[in-house]
Amino acid sequence: MTSQVQVSREQRNIIVAVMLISAFIAILNQTLLNTALPAIMHGLNIDESTSQWLVTGFMLVNGIMIPLTAYFMDRIPTRRLYIIAMGMFLIGSVTAALSPNFMTLMIARVIQAMGAGIIMPLSQFTMFSLFPKDRRGFAMGLSGLVIQFAPAIGPTLSGVLVDHFSWRAPLYVVVVVAVIGYIFGMVYMRNFSDTRPVVLDKLSVVLSTLGFGLMLYSFSIAGSQGFHHPIVFVSLLISLLIVGIFVVRQLKIDNPILNLHAFETRTFTLTSIASMIAFTSMVGPALLIPLYVQNSLGLSAMLSGLVVLPGAVINGIMSVITGRLYDKFGARVLVIPGFAILLVSTFMMSQLTGHTAYLYVISMYTIRLFAISLIMMPLNTAGINSLSNEMMSHGTAIMNTLRTIAGSMGTALMVTLMSLGAAHYVAPTGMSTSLVQREAMAAGVDLAFYVTTVLVLIGFVISFFIYDRGKKIKTPKPRKQWQASNKTAH
Repeated sequence: MTSQVQVSREQRNIIVAVMLISAFIAILNQTLLNTALPAIMHGLNIDESTSQWLVTGFMLVNGIMIPLTAYFMDRIPTRRLYIIAMGMFLIGSVTAALSPNFMTLMIARVIQAMGAGIIMPLSQFTMFSLFPKDRRGFAMGLSGLVIQFAPAIGPTLSGVLVDHFSWRAPLYVVVVVAVIGYIFGMVYMRNFSDTRPVVLDKLSVVLSTLGFGLMLYSFSIAGSQGFHHPIVFVSLLISLLIVGIFVVRQLKIDNPILNLHAFETRTFTLTSIASMIAFTSMVGPALLIPLYVQNSLGLSAMLSGLVVLPGAVINGIMSVITGRLYDKFGARVLVIPGFAILLVSTFMMSQLTGHTAYLYVISMYTIRLFAISLIMMPLNTAGINSLSNEMMSHGTAIMNTLRTIAGSMGTALMVTLMSLGAAHYVAPTGMSTSLVQREAMAAGVDLAFYVTTVLVLIGFVISFFIYDRGKKIKTPKPRKQWQASNKTAH
């Protein structure tokens, strides 16, 4: 049974630093290669479609691993699991940095993704174990700082290093940070929960791997092929069928790899849905806006990157402040105004044209990320806090799984809507071809933001039904096998 860990303040701070470093490098690694792909294509003599698998493959394996982490956290002591996960990530990072060809680099990325898929849920689990309930908001605020900064600086850092050195330079940085995290983890990491002799349901593993893997694959190619493409449509349909079978099985067996009975807790269910909506509304625009700035406003790649930076910085700083506010007041006083601001600013972003002021785009985008900083951390913390200690490992795995799906789905949906809106744009007579292209792109982005506005409106309504203070929280009972194993352990 998971219990509050008794460590000194100094020990706790060191462990928190180790987990933040590990989470930072794991998330950074997801976006680090985006701007390095052209250099990798030239260096390894591969085409664009092949190089994209370095990003897509990492995402697929990472998404497949996350649902399994609940089993790992139940079965393997925390310290050993961290060393295994970070060790895999380090081995993959070293192999990637030294890769002589594409196949070696691809294998290295898969190994990295296996380790990173464990690190993220384990990091959240550790944070919840180290802090009491009334200080978990602050702990998750620190995590939010890392989660927001890493993707924001990844492409920029990679671009600078590739321009001045080579495509291997960003990978060397990953190795150095991973070594630091691994060494400090070996020295300071501790066990935070009792293990349980949980039996791994192999069929659930197969269903999870096929279902979530195929779903993420369909979303990853939907952005370029469209949801109407036969491969995308069939893959998504089959994945939904397999995931449906997986869900039914998890609810019936005594040893689920993801205990979906967590959704019997009303607060967890509502916060999970609202969190997916918020994350979808964050990652989709993060891709669209730089494309809009370059292709519709005709500005440079550097200026398109700068659009994201102020909001990312404010979002990261606000995560810590929001964490402290959550500890004092709970989620509702943050989430409701957060969704209200996000709703208005998202609608304002749906009014873009080919001649919208650059400052307007930066301002609206920054306001949106400020709003998301009031939403994401309180939702995640309130959701996990509503669960019993026995369910906490499964709660973190479920939320990370949903976030991965939301991220892939949001990106694919936004790109598809942008393409659809641009294709159906009707230009006034007498408009030049270049201006038509710019306005068509703006129309496509507007359509994507209109749909996002509707999603945010749903999240806004849900936020009024989230209660995490002053009410007794119903917590699902542990599964029979867990109860028996706990009796044996004690």
